[in-house]
Parts: sequence; structure tokens; C-alpha cells
Amino acid sequence: MDSPVPPHPSEPRHRRRDRHGRGMRGPVAPPQVPLSASRGESFRDLVQDSVERLERRWPQLADVDFLVLDVPGSLEDTVPLGRSVPSAKGQPAQIVVYRRPVEIRTKNRDERAMLVHEVVVEQVAELLGLSPESVDPRYGQE
Repeated sequence: MDSPVPPHPSEPRHRRRDRHGRGMRGPVAPPQVPLSASRGESFRDLVQDSVERLERRWPQLADVDFLVLDVPGSLEDTVPLGRSVPSAKGQPAQIVVYRRPVEIRTKNRDERAMLVHEVVVEQVAELLGLSPESVDPRYGQE
């Protein structure tokens, strides 16, 4: 008594709807809505906006790498918000902004944008050997 194996249908099986008949669930927000951007992506956008604002005044910043890291790697008494690394042996200069320490110190997006810009200005000033006020005349006034 052989039981024959039924042949595979030539077309794929019809997907069933969910049990309540409402269809497949989609994304909560479409991609063009800011809700779909992660916190890390929106933070990178804030850093990029600040860098673009400074590059208009300081074209030599085009050679500097700007990085966003979640937390600093070393354990110190105080947690830095950013760090600048001068260029060495063919490596471009780097400015690092730490996302989590900045987010912890701010309550909303506007405060975060202001603090990110201050951190970027301070690190650029340290890298160029200038005061923050000469890098951005509006530093500390916003």
C-alpha cells in the first residue's frame, strides 16, 4: 500500500490573512516620517548639521573625520562628551562625539542639538588651537 505523494502545486499557496481578517500588519510609521528614524540616526543628523554649519566657515574641516560613538572607551572620573584626535602618519584628524552622554544630559531635541553643536565647536577649537568663540561667534549665546 503505497501512498502517493501529492504533486507540488505549480503556483505558490495563497497567504492567509490574520485570524481577525484585517490583513498583514505594516510598519507603524512610513519611512519618510521622523518616527521611523532611530535615536542613533537622528543624533548623527544633528552632528552632520553642526559640521556642515562649521564647514562653511572653516573649509579645512573637510579633511577631518567626524565620528559618533555610543560611549567613550576608557573609564575616567568624568565622562567626556567628545574628543579630538590630531592627524598622524597619514591618518586624518578625527573628532568623536559620544551619543549616550549627550543624550543623558538633555531633555529634548532642541537641547540636544544645542549641546551637540557646542561639543563639536569645542572639539574643532581644540583641534585648530583656537578659542570656541573664534570658531563660531554664536558659541555660548544660544
